[in-house]
Amino acid sequence: MAELDTDLDHIIPSSVLPPFWAKLVVGFVSLVCFARSYDGDFVFDDSEAIVNNKDLRAETPLGDLWHHDFWGSRLSSNTSHKSYRPLTVLTFRINYYLSGGFHPVSFHVVNILLHGGISVLMVDVFSVLFGGLQYTSKGRRLNLAPRSSLLAALLFAVHPVHTECVAGVVGRADLLGALFFLLSFLGYCKAFRESNKEGTHSTFWVLLSILLGAVAMLCKEQGITVLGLNAVFDILVIGKLNVLEIVQKVLHKDKSLENISVLRNGGLLFRITLLASGGAGVLFVRWRIMGTGPPAFTEVDNPASFADSALVRAINYNYYYSLNAWLLLCPWWLCFDWSMGCIPLIKSVGDWRVIALAALWICLIGLIRQALCSEDSHRRRILTLGLGFLIIPFLPASNLFFRVGFVVAERVLYLPSAGYCMLLTLGFGALSKHTRKKKLIGAFVLGILFINMLRCVTRSCEWRSEERLFRSALSVCPLNAKVHYNVGKNLADKGNQTAAIRYYREAVRLNPKYVHAMNNLGNILKERNELREAEELLSLAVQIQPDFAAAWMNLGIVQNSLKRFEAAEQSYRTAIKHRRKYPDCYYNLGRLPSLTGRIASKLF
Repeated sequence: MAELDTDLDHIIPSSVLPPFWAKLVVGFVSLVCFARSYDGDFVFDDSEAIVNNKDLRAETPLGDLWHHDFWGSRLSSNTSHKSYRPLTVLTFRINYYLSGGFHPVSFHVVNILLHGGISVLMVDVFSVLFGGLQYTSKGRRLNLAPRSSLLAALLFAVHPVHTECVAGVVGRADLLGALFFLLSFLGYCKAFRESNKEGTHSTFWVLLSILLGAVAMLCKEQGITVLGLNAVFDILVIGKLNVLEIVQKVLHKDKSLENISVLRNGGLLFRITLLASGGAGVLFVRWRIMGTGPPAFTEVDNPASFADSALVRAINYNYYYSLNAWLLLCPWWLCFDWSMGCIPLIKSVGDWRVIALAALWICLIGLIRQALCSEDSHRRRILTLGLGFLIIPFLPASNLFFRVGFVVAERVLYLPSAGYCMLLTLGFGALSKHTRKKKLIGAFVLGILFINMLRCVTRSCEWRSEERLFRSALSVCPLNAKVHYNVGKNLADKGNQTAAIRYYREAVRLNPKYVHAMNNLGNILKERNELREAEELLSLAVQIQPDFAAAWMNLGIVQNSLKRFEAAEQSYRTAIKHRRKYPDCYYNLGRLPSLTGRIASKLF
């Protein structure tokens, strides 16, 4: 879009517009933003997905990766998270092998390089989305929007909401999914390289694009949504469909509707059929691998999805969308976890937070109206593609098709942020066009880039250790019981029991059914010989969750210390009932006869 590029002339100088230099600048800036996380520890979910995941170890057969979820559990298990990402786990395994163990530096370096590579690819992706798809006679794609694509790629490279994906090792799933998502899109674009004749394409590249989409899904679930974006791109850019024109003809029952070329384009219909059937086939295979059953989530994971009222669910889902939009617009309010009371439910339309979702839909409706009704065909196309890139990759996290296991998750915004960067770039171009103070707009944009870079650096430092990460969340989500629990656990691991007790108590106060906090608090109180309160907490924990084996065993230890041997024996046996392989519990149960003077009864 030459007009938009001209409007951005005061923001992006012409001296850095050649493709090589543009990609070099974007790659360098993206590495600078997150380089500080290279020597960070394994933090938060990294422990379960990497350190405690047996699928990374050489003794585990490679074939098991195709039957296990992201966390190393069998997909057929009722407790499985059903997150099927075998290719991501395979890269973890390669990391483990090449580094000779669980050395986090190599894991972090791969993530940083992946983000750099994705940011560089974004230059090509944005050049197509902004400038359209045109090739020279030699088959070389033309970059018709060099300034626009560079600015959007820079905005993407330095967005602080990406920190979780880059600085947290488990974020590699999102990075790999995004990488193959973009390769699938660019591959689809190459289907039209060999000939500029309308309706012609290379079926090989279309099929390869579908294959790359399947690979993206095997890295992260939302990767499959690239097929939807490819379809939208094909209809709008290749087919040059004018949605407003068709709507008007339908409303007026215009008989010329059947003469619209795109509706009679056999090549387009064939490609859309390939995309639809390929996507349906891949999803069916994945559904069968999952065991044809959705994952089981609890109310604390996603409380809105458990609300009885459909209106309450709808209001809260839309409020979550507005929070995601705010994180893209103002990524200063970041937290590693948004569950367990961090975002209280909206239970009535009188809640002031309804204003946020109203503002979101006013903005979306305004953008959609411009995408449909703008007199500028280029603007219509860019707005529609930007909205498509923003919305389509977000759909799997929207709760519209199935329940997800989180309230808000910054990691799922990695791909949608590309659509946001497109819309922001278009907005900067419009501002520059309608004001005489073009240098002021340029300074404003450069200021945003610089501030975002600083935020990326500081947020990367917070992700370097669990202590910094957990404490950074206290000011963002003070009502989140899990935040207090994690701070307390970190303090307990360092031997600071007094401070840990305070945070565990706060976690239990915020969530009276938080059994893990009760168990850990009971353990500390047991070690401090405060046995009565420890027994009360552990008894409450097993009442709330009767199959909590660790709490049953700890309760048995407390009852043993109180010389209530029969009750202790019953608690140990209950723990073993719920966890057959429990050596510590067998040991404690085996010691009971020497304390009571009885002969040990049969364990089974």
